[in-house]
Amino acid sequence: MSLSNRFPIKRVLVGVAAIALAVVAVAAANDDTDSGAPTIADLSAAAPKVGEPAPAFTAVDTRGASHSLEAYKGQWVVLEWVNHDCPYTKKHYRSVDGRPGNTQAMQRDYAKRVVWLSVVSSAPGKQGFTTAAEADQLTQEKGAAPAAVIRDTSGTLGRLYGARNTPQYAIIDPEGVLRYAGAIDDKPSSKVKDIAGATNYVRAALDAGLAGNPIAVTQTQPYGCDVKY
Repeated sequence: MSLSNRFPIKRVLVGVAAIALAVVAVAAANDDTDSGAPTIADLSAAAPKVGEPAPAFTAVDTRGASHSLEAYKGQWVVLEWVNHDCPYTKKHYRSVDGRPGNTQAMQRDYAKRVVWLSVVSSAPGKQGFTTAAEADQLTQEKGAAPAAVIRDTSGTLGRLYGARNTPQYAIIDPEGVLRYAGAIDDKPSSKVKDIAGATNYVRAALDAGLAGNPIAVTQTQPYGCDVKY
């Protein structure tokens, strides 16, 4: 092939490559599967520090009532991120032999001493998203007993606390200081049988804090499904 014939072919190949790259760029721009979803790095950077004042918030529950950290000053507050379709959430809500699930048992045990707020940060169209009525129905069906269920559909509260997984917890003391952040326990599985031999970090933190004692483990790596922002 002559030199003059090779150049047109090269230009055609370059042109095809440019078009292909343009198509990929447009496809990426139009792919809104994770549009607006924060990365793990984003959430880790945004997460408040244990031992420092917890971020102030005001949120509305499924009944239309408003809840704010300021309003609960003087009380212990638990923020629990949930996703009713997540197998890790299901693990801790599943009843065994007629007994309450792991989470329901904690909600009842601490009901008179702690304000327990379940937070659903699933965005519309994402796994775990529900209407207010559906959220209340699920709460009733599971025999759950939080003080309220917050539908954080915009992800504002979740991002504020750097929530990455379901389940995930933040425990705030009566002075508004974050005292625990992380996983429910030390068994990162979705199997109910693993609950029995696990160290429950949430119980340990609440028992120590409510008794006026130092909390031994104040931060752990959360596990479970990604929060569906």
